[in-house]
Amino acid sequence: MKILIIKLGYSETLDPEMGKVTSLGDVLRTTPLLTALLELHPSAQITWLVDEAAFGLLAGNMLIHRILVADAFVPFQLMREKFDIVINLEKHPGVCALADMVDAWARYGFRFDAASGTYLAYEKGQAFIDYIRDKGQPLSDRSPWQQNLIEMLGLEWKEQPYVLGYQPGTEVRFDVGLNHLVGSKWPTKRMPEARWAEVANALEARGLSVSWQEGLDNIQCYCDWLSSCRVVLTQDSLGLHLALALKRRVVGLFGPSDPQEVFLYGSGELHRHEGCPHMPCCQPHCAWEEHCMSSIATEPIIEAVLRQLQAGER
Repeated sequence: MKILIIKLGYSETLDPEMGKVTSLGDVLRTTPLLTALLELHPSAQITWLVDEAAFGLLAGNMLIHRILVADAFVPFQLMREKFDIVINLEKHPGVCALADMVDAWARYGFRFDAASGTYLAYEKGQAFIDYIRDKGQPLSDRSPWQQNLIEMLGLEWKEQPYVLGYQPGTEVRFDVGLNHLVGSKWPTKRMPEARWAEVANALEARGLSVSWQEGLDNIQCYCDWLSSCRVVLTQDSLGLHLALALKRRVVGLFGPSDPQEVFLYGSGELHRHEGCPHMPCCQPHCAWEEHCMSSIATEPIIEAVLRQLQAGER
């Protein structure tokens, strides 16, 4: 059994967004699919096509038989190879066209629409289109992102974890890590620096050791830093998902994105500002006068961090 996963990070799988900045978090959030696939097909050999920028997230992953880094020649290789299953989780039309041309018995995810020149879904992937269409609508209940992805592919959700190739050996050195930066795709996810400073001062006043975000230029160094913190305070970003993959306790701060989509594996809690009527707007740029992350209260954040420190001790 040969399976090809196409997830480069060029587009958010379950968001309408498509861009030129590789989403490392979206690649990492896809890795629970590996365990789900191997539960159904234990002898499968999985090939993963990924962008070079996200290669470090997958390197060393024991569940992946082969990692292909996208370049000008890899598409020609894939078009001459045979697979049993192709799973395309990219919406870029050119990537969808490639998925259509790979020789495979079954296809899931997104396909190319020759009539419109954009993406649609394979017959078994219509749930992807429906989910994206309803994104941002006021829903009272939404399943976690990982669960949606796995079930949309006809697999069973068993709370499969993130699977990270690199495993740091870092010792815990700090009580709280402040993961205060976000990627360029979603600047609205960031709480203002002044409020981060308020939180840091309040935690230090309680005798806690605090460390500000480190290692962003190197994924392994970043993992080392996250692993050195007992609790990671973070916005909805790559750091949140890496911390969960590294089994660190987290406090996640949410504004424009939907906290219902994040499954915490029992390792933390999510905090959001409740005053904005537009949340979650799912917009990378704020269209209203008061930015939700600018008015988020700091005292509940501090209380959440203290709870997670206590939970970690238990």
